Amino acid sequence: MKLTKALLSATALSAAATTAHAVDLEVTHWWTSGGEAAAVAQFAKALNEKTEHNWVDGAIAGGGGTARPIMISRILGGDPMHATQFNHGRQAEELVEAGLMLDLTDVAEAEGWKDVIHPSSLLDSCTIDGRIYCAPVNIHSWQWLWLSNSAFADIGVDVPTNWDEYVAAMPALQEAGKVPLAMGGQSWQSSGAFGVMVVALAGVDAWKAVNADKNADVAAGPEYAKVFEAAAAAREFSKDTNVQDWNQATAMVIEGKAGGQIMGDWAQGEFAVAEKVAGEDYTCLPGLGVNEIISTGGDAFYFPKQDDPAIESAQKELASLMLSKAVQVDFNLKKGSLPVRGDVDLSAANDCMKKGLAILASGNILPDGNQLLSADTTGQIEDLMTEFWSSDMSAADAQAEYAALIASAD
Repeated sequence: MKLTKALLSATALSAAATTAHAVDLEVTHWWTSGGEAAAVAQFAKALNEKTEHNWVDGAIAGGGGTARPIMISRILGGDPMHATQFNHGRQAEELVEAGLMLDLTDVAEAEGWKDVIHPSSLLDSCTIDGRIYCAPVNIHSWQWLWLSNSAFADIGVDVPTNWDEYVAAMPALQEAGKVPLAMGGQSWQSSGAFGVMVVALAGVDAWKAVNADKNADVAAGPEYAKVFEAAAAAREFSKDTNVQDWNQATAMVIEGKAGGQIMGDWAQGEFAVAEKVAGEDYTCLPGLGVNEIISTGGDAFYFPKQDDPAIESAQKELASLMLSKAVQVDFNLKKGSLPVRGDVDLSAANDCMKKGLAILASGNILPDGNQLLSADTTGQIEDLMTEFWSSDMSAADAQAEYAALIASAD
């Protein structure tokens, strides 16, 4: 009798679990908000209940910008964790090239990751020289505007259906003592919001020309000038946010203290923890209601090499679990993200997640900037955006600096 590939994979994993001793796996990540903690707990539960191993949580507060340097420093310094989060893209590229990450190709081939992971660009981001070094766990899109239904009810204005309607309502929100546009102080927030505005206001072709083709002429041209001017106007309505973390800004929308926030679909996890209902308590507009599209960024887990066969076996078990059907559903329903598997049942998804699933199915997708720009270039852009959003830097000056960064981007 010939076993199927899936059964062979399950048999191999089961054998590994029974022959290797129990291992404590330290897993580092930056998921510390309420919704994020609820989601990552699903990974921990799966490992603790389905294997003999133990999840040792290594959460690092402050977001990816704070966590990544700590993670990288530990790996380079010879004190690697057993698994660590990075975003899809090039953030771990140099670590892989230095031979510091575990090759997961055998797990990926045994379980047919290429057949079930969609879009294929997610697995491509894990692949270097034909070998697979990470397990993608979700699809997160930046392309969302979250609006507080109660905030607009308070000012007697219908909930906006697009960016222009939202901008038109900002003065009334401000007069009512609400923050029109909630914007936290972390650098990636202002940079991410700007990227969303580019796609909506300058268009997909302009965004691709700059991010994929590194076309500095387009970055310095009229399409991007329109976005910088819109961002300069919008920042006047975000200055009173006075919070640092993204989830604190999301909480302002949840509580009706702010009219809206440009933030990725991970914000859904915060609305869920607060027991808010999509379409009733809050409204989500993909592509700012202008251009219904989602970017296919998100998170992946890498497994730093260990000089211990038992640990390596446990690492591969965790990678397998993270991509199993049940765990993909449990994790992503809590996280507000879309699963990387195209063969799971998400009938329990809320209205906003269903919008994202429909857009994904339509093929109207973009790669994430992290998949196209190096970590160095991304950091430089984030620094510029922080200065632009928190000062009176002119739109023209900011655009000139931005175009120079694109000209030298790698």
